[in-house]
Amino acid sequence: MLQLFGDSYPDDAGLDTGISHALVLAVGEGRMPPSFRLHTTRRIVAFGRQDRASPGYAAAVDAARELGYLPLERMAGGRAAVFHEGTLAFSWAVPASDPRAGITARFTAISGFLADAFRDLGADARVGELPGEYCPGAYSVNIAGASKVMGVGQRLVRGAAHVGGVIVVDGGRRIAEALSPVYRELGIPWEPTTAGDLRDHLPDLTIDATARAVIARLAAACSLSVEELPGWLVDEGRRLAPAHVATAGPDDVTSPV
Repeated sequence: MLQLFGDSYPDDAGLDTGISHALVLAVGEGRMPPSFRLHTTRRIVAFGRQDRASPGYAAAVDAARELGYLPLERMAGGRAAVFHEGTLAFSWAVPASDPRAGITARFTAISGFLADAFRDLGADARVGELPGEYCPGAYSVNIAGASKVMGVGQRLVRGAAHVGGVIVVDGGRRIAEALSPVYRELGIPWEPTTAGDLRDHLPDLTIDATARAVIARLAAACSLSVEELPGWLVDEGRRLAPAHVATAGPDDVTSPV
């Protein structure tokens, strides 16, 4: 049984990331069963561990903030990625006695079923890295070998793994506009034209229709139980959230911790 959550907290800075962090810890400790979150977010630039080690990191954070994006430090590695009103965030937390041993299998599973969901919608979805794509990875999903529409990363904790990322339904050009100054400060070469969205190929597609296609693929693979996030888990997410807000200013943290 896989628990499915759709709760979203776009007005609480860092809370969605804090909840994902709390969720994988709870799964690892046996307090929660395998879980999947699928939700919308506020405008975010999510920085990875490699970004934080860059001499241009502070300037990149400032560049994101100047464009109206909340800079966050996500759990997984990789390079900066963008979430906004036209994207869906996904988080898959699964128990694993040896989390490292299953890294490739989990990446293969998530990219495969999301590509299948996009094909169900009518897109020519393919798994693989495009030359010059943002936050590059072998398990990204692109459309027709031209534009990236899904990126994914993974975080391992004791007893569990978290696989999370972004599905770009609309606003691929906004991703390019946000990442161009950020990547310039980080010194990352890339090709902005690889930042695409599903609506480039399916003009009538909506966020809700995309979410339904993803959920349908999940339901075909396992038993689903649609739930609301328990209050204690949200509270733990609030405790963890401030650690994920990059160089937070007073206007960014809107929830008590």
